[in-house]
Amino acid sequence: MYFDMDKRGIEVVEMPPDELTAAISEGRLQGGLMPLVDTFLLDDSVRTVSGFCVATIAQAVSVKLHSKTPIEELSGCSIAVPQEAPTAVKLLQVLLSVKHGVKPGAYVTQDDPHEARLLVGNLGLRHRRGLREFPNTYDLGEEWRQWTGLPFVFARWVLRNDLEPQDALVIEDSLYTSLQDWADGLYRVSGPSDRVPIHPQEIHLYTQGIRYFMGVPEEKSVALFKEYLTQLDDK
Repeated sequence: MYFDMDKRGIEVVEMPPDELTAAISEGRLQGGLMPLVDTFLLDDSVRTVSGFCVATIAQAVSVKLHSKTPIEELSGCSIAVPQEAPTAVKLLQVLLSVKHGVKPGAYVTQDDPHEARLLVGNLGLRHRRGLREFPNTYDLGEEWRQWTGLPFVFARWVLRNDLEPQDALVIEDSLYTSLQDWADGLYRVSGPSDRVPIHPQEIHLYTQGIRYFMGVPEEKSVALFKEYLTQLDDK
């Protein structure tokens, strides 16, 4: 989503998702890819941008729960979760509580003793084939798809409403261009990723399961997820 931005003089700042929402709300950033659960709390100072999102249509690959026991037996257990992935954590809570009827004992950090751990992003990709001592692995995108028959939306692009209209149009056009450039370049990848040990064939399979635009299935999925979150609050 960012390949074209430098060419247009758009400054790109790397920031953990859990810090992004505050930065946009306070005006330190004009926009970005916001965790889905944070978009549910947007006020009229921020809006979503033309349906740009990050969604998985089946396996998420980089969002997996690794557990010492089967997922149905995690009641009372401690589960380590990353603070920087609020949507993935909420999805895990919905899957455990609403789908499987599991009530964990506590959600803890990676440094605390735990019977299961949620890995996301590059760390999730590095350990996509599993972790020692955690023989049970569950892909959260696949869990959601099998349960609902829908893709899962992890994040949506947002912009501040006080951004000049012309600047907003430039950013929106840059997003379209970046995604097209990325898609064209993807099929010229000939070596493994320099960030994660993953080979070109795996990169192609991984990216084929990602969607970057909201469609009817994605909208239905977001609405259903919000409904399940209310059930989670009631439990």
